[in-house]
Amino acid sequence: MMEDNNMGKIPGMEWSDTSSGASDDQQHDRHEQPVIHAPVPIRPRLPSRKSSGTMIVPRDSIEVGPVEMALGPDDVRAMSPRRTSQDLEILSKEAREELQRHAKALQDSLLALFHRIEAVKEEHNKLDNNNKFLQKYIGDLMSTSKITAPSSRPKK
Repeated sequence: MMEDNNMGKIPGMEWSDTSSGASDDQQHDRHEQPVIHAPVPIRPRLPSRKSSGTMIVPRDSIEVGPVEMALGPDDVRAMSPRRTSQDLEILSKEAREELQRHAKALQDSLLALFHRIEAVKEEHNKLDNNNKFLQKYIGDLMSTSKITAPSSRPKK
């Protein structure tokens, strides 16, 4: 059986049979050195699990429905305040009023933004018209100055 020459060596590093400055005795000593192998990691086994079985329960079973929890006197859930329907109605009315105030404030700010946009549009249109008028006026001045300007021909 043939033995792999690269077994247990650094990848990319191979032993050569030719000598590049080393004697045959040194090459022979290298092959006799013991090869150290890295330990192969072993995957731990998963613990075995029991089947959870079926989760289907008959409709008329006693296991179906809300489960009554026995809360001790020191349990926080037993000490939490219970709200009556009047308390809930007052809270919902306050929340509704707060939402209405917030909606009104948002509508007012939206209306103010709309008015500001309209004012900016009007200002833009006014400036645009003035700019066009000035461009036309300057163009007319340039054309009349060409007509009335003396020619650039030298006089004799």
